[in-house]
Amino acid sequence: MIIKKIINNNVIVAKNAQKQELVVMGCGVAFKQSIGGQVDENLVEKVFILKQKDASEKFKLLLEDVPSDYVSLCYDIIEYAKNMLEVALSDYIYVTLTDHINNTLQMFDEGIKNSNPLIWEIKKFYPKEFRIGLKALEFIEDSVSKQLSEDEAANIALHLINAQVNSSYQRVADVAEQALKIQDILNIIKYTYNITLDEESISYERFITHLRFFFQRLKKRQKTLLEDDFLLKQVKVKYKKAYQCMLKIEKYLNTPLSDEEKLYLTIHVHRVTQRN
Repeated sequence: MIIKKIINNNVIVAKNAQKQELVVMGCGVAFKQSIGGQVDENLVEKVFILKQKDASEKFKLLLEDVPSDYVSLCYDIIEYAKNMLEVALSDYIYVTLTDHINNTLQMFDEGIKNSNPLIWEIKKFYPKEFRIGLKALEFIEDSVSKQLSEDEAANIALHLINAQVNSSYQRVADVAEQALKIQDILNIIKYTYNITLDEESISYERFITHLRFFFQRLKKRQKTLLEDDFLLKQVKVKYKKAYQCMLKIEKYLNTPLSDEEKLYLTIHVHRVTQRN
Protein backbone atom coordinates (compact mmCIF):
# COMPACT_ATOMS: atom_id res chain seq x y z
CA MET A 1 0.00 0.00 0.00
CA ILE A 2 1.19 3.47 -0.93
CA ILE A 3 0.54 6.45 1.35
CA LYS A 4 -1.63 9.05 -0.37
CA LYS A 5 -2.50 11.34 2.55
CA ILE A 6 -1.55 11.54 6.23
CA ILE A 7 -4.45 12.47 8.56
CA ASN A 8 -2.49 12.06 11.80
CA ASN A 9 0.03 9.66 13.34
CA ASN A 10 -2.56 6.91 13.51
CA VAL A 11 -4.61 7.41 10.34
CA ILE A 12 -3.62 7.59 6.69
CA VAL A 13 -5.28 7.40 3.28
CA ALA A 14 -3.57 4.88 1.02
CA LYS A 15 -3.91 3.02 -2.28
CA ASN A 16 -3.51 -0.71 -2.65
CA ALA A 17 -2.24 -2.74 -5.62
CA GLN A 18 -5.74 -2.72 -7.14
CA LYS A 19 -5.72 1.11 -7.07
CA GLN A 20 -8.44 1.13 -4.43
CA GLU A 21 -8.39 4.03 -2.00
CA LEU A 22 -8.29 2.91 1.62
CA VAL A 23 -8.39 4.52 5.03
CA VAL A 24 -5.83 2.74 7.20
CA MET A 25 -5.65 2.94 10.99
CA GLY A 26 -2.98 1.74 13.39
CA CYS A 27 -0.99 3.04 16.33
CA GLY A 28 1.89 5.07 14.85
CA VAL A 29 1.18 3.87 11.30
CA ALA A 30 2.08 7.33 9.92
CA PHE A 31 4.91 8.14 12.34
CA LYS A 32 7.96 9.44 10.42
CA GLN A 33 6.23 8.49 7.14
CA SER A 34 5.66 10.66 4.08
CA ILE A 35 3.30 10.75 1.09
CA GLY A 36 4.34 8.22 -1.54
CA GLY A 37 5.96 5.90 0.97
CA GLN A 38 5.04 2.31 1.69
CA VAL A 39 2.61 1.52 4.53
CA ASP A 40 4.14 -0.63 7.25
CA GLU A 41 1.50 -3.36 7.20
CA ASN A 42 2.69 -4.69 10.55
CA LEU A 43 1.22 -1.55 12.12
CA VAL A 44 -2.15 -1.77 10.36
CA GLU A 45 -5.05 -2.49 12.72
CA LYS A 46 -8.13 -1.52 10.71
CA VAL A 47 -8.82 -0.89 7.02
CA PHE A 48 -11.83 1.00 5.64
CA ILE A 49 -12.79 0.48 1.99
CA LEU A 50 -15.60 2.87 1.05
CA LYS A 51 -16.75 2.30 -2.52
CA GLN A 52 -19.28 5.14 -2.55
CA LYS A 53 -17.23 8.19 -3.52
CA ASP A 54 -19.37 10.76 -1.73
CA ALA A 55 -19.31 8.73 1.49
CA SER A 56 -15.56 8.25 1.16
CA GLU A 57 -14.89 11.98 0.79
CA LYS A 58 -17.10 12.87 3.76
CA PHE A 59 -15.50 10.17 5.89
CA LYS A 60 -12.01 11.52 5.16
CA LEU A 61 -13.11 15.00 6.23
CA LEU A 62 -14.60 13.54 9.40
CA LEU A 63 -11.31 11.83 10.27
CA GLU A 64 -9.64 15.21 10.68
CA ASP A 65 -11.99 16.16 13.53
CA VAL A 66 -12.83 12.88 15.27
CA PRO A 67 -10.42 11.21 17.73
CA SER A 68 -8.88 8.03 16.34
CA ASP A 69 -10.14 5.90 19.22
CA TYR A 70 -13.73 6.98 18.47
CA VAL A 71 -13.28 6.07 14.80
CA SER A 72 -11.87 2.69 15.77
CA LEU A 73 -14.77 2.16 18.19
CA CYS A 74 -17.34 2.87 15.48
CA TYR A 75 -15.56 0.49 13.11
CA ASP A 76 -15.95 -2.31 15.68
CA ILE A 77 -19.64 -1.49 16.20
CA ILE A 78 -20.33 -1.49 12.46
CA GLU A 79 -18.48 -4.78 11.90
CA TYR A 80 -20.47 -6.35 14.73
CA ALA A 81 -23.71 -4.99 13.24
CA LYS A 82 -22.87 -6.41 9.80
CA ASN A 83 -22.31 -9.86 11.26
CA MET A 84 -25.51 -9.78 13.30
CA LEU A 85 -27.81 -8.27 10.67
CA GLU A 86 -26.39 -10.28 7.76
CA VAL A 87 -27.36 -7.54 5.32
CA ALA A 88 -25.35 -5.03 3.32
CA LEU A 89 -24.98 -1.63 4.94
CA SER A 90 -24.45 1.58 3.04
CA ASP A 91 -20.96 3.09 3.26
CA TYR A 92 -22.65 6.16 4.73
CA ILE A 93 -22.94 4.32 8.05
CA TYR A 94 -19.23 5.02 8.61
CA VAL A 95 -19.96 8.73 8.22
CA THR A 96 -23.27 9.02 10.05
CA LEU A 97 -22.55 6.72 12.98
CA THR A 98 -19.02 8.01 13.55
CA ASP A 99 -20.25 11.61 13.51
CA HIS A 100 -23.16 10.74 15.78
CA ILE A 101 -21.12 8.87 18.39
CA ASN A 102 -18.45 11.57 18.38
CA ASN A 103 -21.11 14.22 19.10
CA THR A 104 -22.83 12.00 21.66
CA LEU A 105 -19.63 11.43 23.62
CA GLN A 106 -18.83 15.15 23.52
CA MET A 107 -22.30 15.92 24.91
CA PHE A 108 -21.83 13.21 27.55
CA ASP A 109 -18.65 14.97 28.71
CA GLU A 110 -20.66 18.21 28.95
CA GLY A 111 -23.39 16.53 30.97
CA ILE A 112 -25.97 16.65 28.15
CA LYS A 113 -28.18 13.58 27.67
CA ASN A 114 -29.04 12.66 24.08
CA SER A 115 -32.56 11.27 24.62
CA ASN A 116 -34.75 9.44 22.11
CA PRO A 117 -38.53 9.90 22.41
CA LEU A 118 -39.09 6.91 20.10
CA ILE A 119 -37.24 4.35 22.21
CA TRP A 120 -40.43 2.36 22.85
CA GLU A 121 -41.27 2.14 19.13
CA ILE A 122 -37.71 1.20 18.20
CA LYS A 123 -37.58 -1.55 20.83
CA LYS A 124 -40.87 -2.91 19.53
CA PHE A 125 -40.49 -2.64 15.75
CA TYR A 126 -36.71 -2.99 15.35
CA PRO A 127 -35.70 -5.43 18.13
CA LYS A 128 -32.61 -6.79 16.35
CA GLU A 129 -31.19 -3.33 15.68
CA PHE A 130 -31.98 -2.27 19.25
CA ARG A 131 -30.13 -5.29 20.65
CA ILE A 132 -27.12 -4.31 18.54
CA GLY A 133 -27.46 -0.80 19.97
CA LEU A 134 -27.31 -2.26 23.49
CA LYS A 135 -24.20 -4.22 22.54
CA ALA A 136 -22.70 -1.00 21.14
CA LEU A 137 -23.14 0.57 24.59
CA GLU A 138 -20.94 -2.24 25.96
CA PHE A 139 -18.35 -1.51 23.25
CA ILE A 140 -18.40 2.17 24.22
CA GLU A 141 -18.04 1.49 27.94
CA ASP A 142 -15.20 -0.98 27.38
CA SER A 143 -13.42 1.35 24.96
CA VAL A 144 -13.79 4.83 26.48
CA SER A 145 -15.21 4.06 29.97
CA LYS A 146 -18.42 6.03 29.40
CA GLN A 147 -21.76 4.49 30.36
CA LEU A 148 -24.58 5.73 28.14
CA SER A 149 -28.32 5.21 28.59
CA GLU A 150 -30.63 2.94 26.58
CA ASP A 151 -31.76 6.03 24.66
CA GLU A 152 -28.40 5.92 22.93
CA ALA A 153 -28.95 2.27 21.98
CA ALA A 154 -32.12 3.44 20.21
CA ASN A 155 -30.21 6.25 18.48
CA ILE A 156 -27.61 3.79 17.19
CA ALA A 157 -30.38 1.43 16.07
CA LEU A 158 -31.90 4.21 13.95
CA HIS A 159 -28.62 4.71 12.11
CA LEU A 160 -28.38 0.97 11.42
CA ILE A 161 -31.96 0.91 10.14
CA ASN A 162 -31.23 3.81 7.81
CA ALA A 163 -28.09 2.18 6.44
CA GLN A 164 -29.70 -1.13 5.48
CA VAL A 165 -32.75 0.15 3.58
CA ASN A 166 -31.88 -0.72 -0.01
CA SER A 167 -28.27 0.10 0.95
CA SER A 168 -28.93 3.81 0.50
CA TYR A 169 -28.70 6.76 2.86
CA GLN A 170 -31.83 8.10 4.56
CA ARG A 171 -32.45 10.70 7.20
CA VAL A 172 -32.90 9.43 10.74
CA ALA A 173 -36.10 11.51 10.89
CA ASP A 174 -37.62 9.41 8.08
CA VAL A 175 -37.28 6.16 10.00
CA ALA A 176 -38.50 7.83 13.19
CA GLU A 177 -41.60 9.03 11.36
CA GLN A 178 -42.17 5.54 9.96
CA ALA A 179 -42.05 4.03 13.45
CA LEU A 180 -44.80 6.40 14.58
CA LYS A 181 -46.90 5.59 11.53
CA ILE A 182 -46.56 1.86 12.13
CA GLN A 183 -47.83 2.34 15.68
CA ASP A 184 -50.78 4.41 14.39
CA ILE A 185 -51.67 1.70 11.85
CA LEU A 186 -51.58 -0.96 14.57
CA ASN A 187 -53.89 1.20 16.69
CA ILE A 188 -56.34 1.51 13.79
CA ILE A 189 -56.46 -2.29 13.57
CA LYS A 190 -56.83 -2.72 17.35
CA TYR A 191 -59.74 -0.26 17.55
CA THR A 192 -61.45 -1.60 14.44
CA TYR A 193 -61.41 -5.17 15.73
CA ASN A 194 -61.45 -4.28 19.44
CA ILE A 195 -58.68 -6.79 20.13
CA THR A 196 -55.13 -6.95 21.46
CA LEU A 197 -52.71 -8.13 18.79
CA ASP A 198 -50.44 -11.08 19.49
CA GLU A 199 -47.03 -9.47 19.18
CA GLU A 200 -45.30 -12.84 19.44
CA SER A 201 -47.05 -14.32 16.41
CA ILE A 202 -45.46 -14.92 13.02
CA SER A 203 -48.31 -12.98 11.38
CA TYR A 204 -47.49 -9.92 13.49
CA GLU A 205 -43.79 -10.12 12.65
CA ARG A 206 -44.55 -10.46 8.94
CA PHE A 207 -46.95 -7.52 9.07
CA ILE A 208 -44.37 -5.25 10.69
CA THR A 209 -41.79 -6.30 8.08
CA HIS A 210 -44.30 -5.58 5.32
CA LEU A 211 -45.02 -2.12 6.72
CA ARG A 212 -41.33 -1.27 7.01
CA PHE A 213 -40.75 -1.91 3.31
CA PHE A 214 -44.20 -0.62 2.36
CA PHE A 215 -43.15 2.88 3.41
CA GLN A 216 -40.02 2.62 1.27
CA ARG A 217 -42.08 1.65 -1.77
CA LEU A 218 -44.59 4.38 -1.03
CA LYS A 219 -41.82 6.97 -0.87
CA LYS A 220 -40.41 5.86 -4.21
CA ARG A 221 -43.87 5.64 -5.78
CA GLN A 222 -43.10 2.24 -7.25
CA LYS A 223 -45.66 1.05 -9.79
CA THR A 224 -48.05 -1.77 -8.98
CA LEU A 225 -47.21 -5.25 -10.21
CA LEU A 226 -50.83 -6.40 -10.10
CA GLU A 227 -52.02 -7.00 -13.68
CA ASP A 228 -55.72 -6.72 -12.83
CA ASP A 229 -57.93 -6.28 -9.78
CA PHE A 230 -59.44 -9.77 -9.80
CA LEU A 231 -57.59 -10.89 -6.66
CA LEU A 232 -58.43 -7.66 -4.87
CA LYS A 233 -62.13 -8.15 -5.65
CA GLN A 234 -61.98 -11.67 -4.26
CA VAL A 235 -60.22 -10.55 -1.08
CA LYS A 236 -62.61 -7.62 -0.68
CA VAL A 237 -65.54 -10.07 -0.49
CA LYS A 238 -63.81 -12.79 1.52
CA TYR A 239 -62.17 -10.48 4.10
CA LYS A 240 -64.72 -7.69 4.25
CA LYS A 241 -63.78 -6.35 7.69
CA ALA A 242 -60.06 -6.44 6.91
CA TYR A 243 -60.72 -4.56 3.67
CA GLN A 244 -62.67 -1.86 5.53
CA CYS A 245 -59.83 -1.60 8.02
CA MET A 246 -57.37 -1.23 5.14
CA LEU A 247 -59.46 1.69 3.82
CA LYS A 248 -59.13 3.39 7.21
CA ILE A 249 -55.36 2.94 6.99
CA GLU A 250 -55.35 4.43 3.49
CA LYS A 251 -57.35 7.41 4.76
CA TYR A 252 -54.93 7.87 7.66
CA LEU A 253 -51.94 7.81 5.29
CA ASN A 254 -53.69 10.40 3.11
CA THR A 255 -52.16 8.73 0.05
CA PRO A 256 -53.95 6.72 -2.67
CA LEU A 257 -52.68 3.13 -2.54
CA SER A 258 -52.15 0.88 -5.54
CA ASP A 259 -54.35 -2.20 -5.94
CA GLU A 260 -51.34 -4.32 -5.07
CA GLU A 261 -50.79 -2.55 -1.76
CA LYS A 262 -54.51 -2.67 -0.98
CA LEU A 263 -54.45 -6.40 -1.60
CA TYR A 264 -51.42 -7.15 0.56
CA LEU A 265 -52.44 -4.80 3.36
CA THR A 266 -55.90 -6.40 3.51
CA ILE A 267 -54.41 -9.89 3.67
CA HIS A 268 -51.95 -8.88 6.38
CA VAL A 269 -54.68 -7.19 8.43
CA HIS A 270 -56.77 -10.34 8.20
CA ARG A 271 -53.90 -12.60 9.24
CA VAL A 272 -52.69 -10.46 12.13
CA THR A 273 -56.20 -10.35 13.62
CA GLN A 274 -56.76 -14.12 13.55
CA ARG A 275 -56.08 -15.97 16.78
CA ASN A 276 -55.64 -19.40 15.18
